[in-house]
Amino acid sequence: MSPRSTTTEPTEPTEPAELEPITDLASIASTMRAAVARRYGTADVVTVENVPTPTPRKGEVLVRVAASSLNALDWHFLTGTPYFLRLIAGLRRPKRIIHGADVAGTVVAVGADVTSLHVGDRVFGESAGGGFAPYLTTKAENLVQIPMGVSFESAGTTPVAGLTALQGLRTNGAVRPGEHVLINGAAGGVGTFAVQIAKALGAEVTAVCSTRNVDMVRRLGADHVVDYTTDDFVPGGARFDVMLDNVGNRSAADCMSVLSPAGRYVAVSGPKENRLLGPVGHLVRTRFAFRHTDATFHQFTAAPNQADLAFLGSLLASGAVVPEVQRTIGLDGVADALAEIGSGHVRAKIVVVPT
Repeated sequence: MSPRSTTTEPTEPTEPAELEPITDLASIASTMRAAVARRYGTADVVTVENVPTPTPRKGEVLVRVAASSLNALDWHFLTGTPYFLRLIAGLRRPKRIIHGADVAGTVVAVGADVTSLHVGDRVFGESAGGGFAPYLTTKAENLVQIPMGVSFESAGTTPVAGLTALQGLRTNGAVRPGEHVLINGAAGGVGTFAVQIAKALGAEVTAVCSTRNVDMVRRLGADHVVDYTTDDFVPGGARFDVMLDNVGNRSAADCMSVLSPAGRYVAVSGPKENRLLGPVGHLVRTRFAFRHTDATFHQFTAAPNQADLAFLGSLLASGAVVPEVQRTIGLDGVADALAEIGSGHVRAKIVVVPT
């Protein structure tokens, strides 16, 4: 299933070609071109340069990357904000110099103790960076095989945003067939997946977005669309079983007012109130406010999970989820695309084809 595209003239081919199998690892060059950021900063610190080709360690595989995509996660690791992130990302300089957590490609080598994957397997999943390069190493347990009929590009757009939407709706929101789901921020990477996944789970979906995205979100399957530039989803009282909040731009009182008595509020993100703690203050206040209502508060960080990745793969294979792609770029376009991600107004997904 090929992704939808919201552009008519992509800057690169819209579908990565199937990769020729590698039969001799000695043929892999010792260096590769990659989009690299050796210090914290904005898009201006990103350069394309030659770096050593990685080698898989115990429990890892070497993947020849056919497609990756950009996420807000990449922007946070690029800028090192909020600052508490640097406790794990590197205090003075980033440990991760090649970003790109999404990966789809072909296994070309396996490390010791890897039995679940083999050379030649078409795989996708979430890595600890490295997707903005032709090769990356990642734990085998973070990958699953791409179902037949699913393209590299479709698989490469899905892991981070798809896992966030799925774990927000199914794991934390416990969405059941027939329930009413509100998705605040339905036009971004997570939102476009969330609309489709909620429909696949049998929900009735109300999506919130801006005017320019109304038609797209409706095409993705939303039953009702609220254009926040002209309308407001709050008036009307309790009517949603689950609210998936990708924005965090409303007060706890507003969110509680639209939820049914047994409703679930799921926070994906929140306002970046300061560079030290980001949305933490907002989330803590919201959690505290929900203590005084029967509705429940859920906040989480999506994590790689093979069962969830396999479920996403089945949705891709069936056509229940078709990734919405804004455009496809090469390595030279990564810096500008990261700047767009940092603006907070990116539409759908930007795919990176590094080969």
